[in-house]
Amino acid sequence: MWQAIGFLGIRRSSSILMFISHLTQCFMELEVKLRFYLLDVSYEIHGGIPVILMWGVSDDGRRVLVLDRSFRPYFYTVLEEGVRESDVVSRIKLLSRGDSPIVSAEATQKKYFGKPVKVVKVVTVKPEAVREYRELVRKVRGIVDVVEADIRFSMRYILDNNTPPCQWYEADVELVEGITRYRASSLYGLVGKLRPLDVAVPPKLKVLALDIEVYNPRGAVDPSRDPVIVISVATSGGDLKLLTASDGPQPQDREVIREFVNYVLAYDPDVIVGYNSSRFDLPYLVERADKLGLSLDIGRVKGSTPRPSVHGHYSIPGRLHVDLYDFAEEIPEVKVKSLDVVADYLGVVKRSERTLIPGHEIFKYWDDRSRRELLLRYARDDVVSTLKLSEKFLPFAIQLSSLTGLPLDQVGAASVGYRLEWYLMRSAVEMGELIPNRTEREYEPYRGAIVLEPKKGVHENIAVLDFTSMYPNIMIKFNIGPDTYAEEATENCYRIPGTSYCFRKEPPGFYKSVLTTLLKLRKAVREEMRKYPPNSSEYVILDERQRALKILANASYGYMGWVGARWYFKPGAEAVTAVGRSVIEKAISIAKNLGLEVIYGDTDSIFVSNRPEVAKFVEEVMKELELEIKVDKVYRRVFFTEAKKRYIGILDDGRIDIVGFEAVRGDWSEIAKEVQENVARIVLETGDARRAVDYVRNVVLELKQQKIPLEKLVIWKTLTKSLDEYEVSAPHVTAARKMVSLGFKVEKGSKVGYVIVKGQDQISSRALPYFIAKLSDVDVDYYVKHQIVPAALRILEYFGISEKQLETASRTGRTLLDFR
Repeated sequence: MWQAIGFLGIRRSSSILMFISHLTQCFMELEVKLRFYLLDVSYEIHGGIPVILMWGVSDDGRRVLVLDRSFRPYFYTVLEEGVRESDVVSRIKLLSRGDSPIVSAEATQKKYFGKPVKVVKVVTVKPEAVREYRELVRKVRGIVDVVEADIRFSMRYILDNNTPPCQWYEADVELVEGITRYRASSLYGLVGKLRPLDVAVPPKLKVLALDIEVYNPRGAVDPSRDPVIVISVATSGGDLKLLTASDGPQPQDREVIREFVNYVLAYDPDVIVGYNSSRFDLPYLVERADKLGLSLDIGRVKGSTPRPSVHGHYSIPGRLHVDLYDFAEEIPEVKVKSLDVVADYLGVVKRSERTLIPGHEIFKYWDDRSRRELLLRYARDDVVSTLKLSEKFLPFAIQLSSLTGLPLDQVGAASVGYRLEWYLMRSAVEMGELIPNRTEREYEPYRGAIVLEPKKGVHENIAVLDFTSMYPNIMIKFNIGPDTYAEEATENCYRIPGTSYCFRKEPPGFYKSVLTTLLKLRKAVREEMRKYPPNSSEYVILDERQRALKILANASYGYMGWVGARWYFKPGAEAVTAVGRSVIEKAISIAKNLGLEVIYGDTDSIFVSNRPEVAKFVEEVMKELELEIKVDKVYRRVFFTEAKKRYIGILDDGRIDIVGFEAVRGDWSEIAKEVQENVARIVLETGDARRAVDYVRNVVLELKQQKIPLEKLVIWKTLTKSLDEYEVSAPHVTAARKMVSLGFKVEKGSKVGYVIVKGQDQISSRALPYFIAKLSDVDVDYYVKHQIVPAALRILEYFGISEKQLETASRTGRTLLDFR
């Protein structure tokens, strides 16, 4: 019966009702209860009507698909004050047309930025018709705005039914038979609504990691020309396979792609993970398969292939494709985001213990049979690293998906602002608030947080105190938001210090309501964590959830000042920072009154001498300012320059913090960052700058002896515009142009890695792409004078060490004790 849906032409609303009635009778005779974990929500058009597809895993381990044929697309129109609702409804209904008629237009009431408004809810049949009706309805007399017409249909379903993915649900369903286009153990039709279950632990999801290697004798690869030589797969079930192309004058990859498709279908993963797979692996496989007359039919909808979707990710129908690179991008400590570096940083696969091959030489390892085994080891290490990274990232991603409503395959690709926005949208629906349209705006700067002038020099035993969720708590305390903004100050308003802004005390605004819920949820989750041992699955899940809640709450202030936000409100962002500055100033005053020396202050934290009075300071701050503050960390020794946001410190556990120096910048070579961190460690641990000088001298000697690996000399820089827009050839531009001449695709946003080689020309003209440079060609003097020495001097110059002393390795210099 359901097979026939696609062949029915639905032209009139009465026909749709008859069709639905007939459809209902075709279900099997008895309803059953289904408990399942919701993975994803999508939709298809069946017989002219949209059908929601809910992919999930049942509590007995079956991969199920639940169909809901009752939901229809709609949007709201905001009416002029005093207009007759019936007149507007009549005018809207006259616009009904074609195979997606307006099936209803009903007047109701909502809130818009906290104010009651009359609206008309306009319902049609096909989701794509919403855009057309939106423009037509906008012109109707008596309508001042059209909202919620830019929300994707499947996400509209999640919002309206409060059914975010990555949660357990129970539903009354009827078994559906006769539909063969879906790869699922069981198909059901939904009866009524999903009911959330109080179950935290996800089912055992089947995860498949993917990585490909491409034959690249021409440098840049082209799917219309260059075959895939290795497809590596590793699964959460413990399987590991290296699928390889067949030999010939040129590798043949038709069969290896077929083998990959068959493997995916046989394993039937819930989640497919890759590293940069939305930008390379999946689009390449899709295009390559198409070139060979094949279909990369690896989804749970037969005949469908991976395709680009929202936020730049590649979607696989019925499965969740998660590009782990999106989460690696959010690790600020790692500047080079290559798979091997990120895996090493997170401790999943040590870089020193894995096989590494220069990317541009992959074809050589394939052609040379004596080295092909190394290529296969490289491919194996890549896919194993990818699978292990998924174990690190997916628990957090699952909690973000559950909170925001964004499906797991989208939540990583979405920015922090978009993640928070979807949480706000879920809250708006629950509170009866209309969701504002997204509009384009020019960036408007506003005054930010307070940053104190640091006390230059070396300080010992320093406590760093952080205000807990300071900005969200300020927004709650002063009821800050666009719906509480008061044009004129009254007794019932909060006046913001240092500004002319006022916000009504009552009723609680939209932001206050949402943030109060977020912080209460986090507190409840942290309380719940105490019931479980830290190594239990329940504890790990709850820990990831509280972290996700914290990130969402802390993003609220920045979101309000983001010009792309639906709930954008610049005065609110300015008010929050104004209060934040006042809070820090008052906290500093309290600290000084208690005899604590204040060394530095930045945004929501202050650095003070770590003395017994710190406990009293915390008590008084919480009492007077009504904000929670706690000791975040203690430095055994910390060194400040005269500049803001620039210091180095050593913590009690021996870790080094470096803030504001080259070691945290991405456009310096790895050797410069390594030298700076080690110099910091030496001077902080020993108190003797002369030892650091000796260390730098030894690095320079190793560089001259070619003992420093070439990879540590690579400088990475991002192209901020297309190559033809650059008038001056900076080193990375020169290197990029050389890459293009070698056949590589380089465009705006590409990261270019280069080294500086010997020669008499300007430095910019001596930049070579790192993969064609040789260690013997490296300009040692350049790296000494422009990388190693400057990086070390940023610290050592404050201890009386000069550039000349470093280069001549003089033993003179002062110790840390001279800076007390």
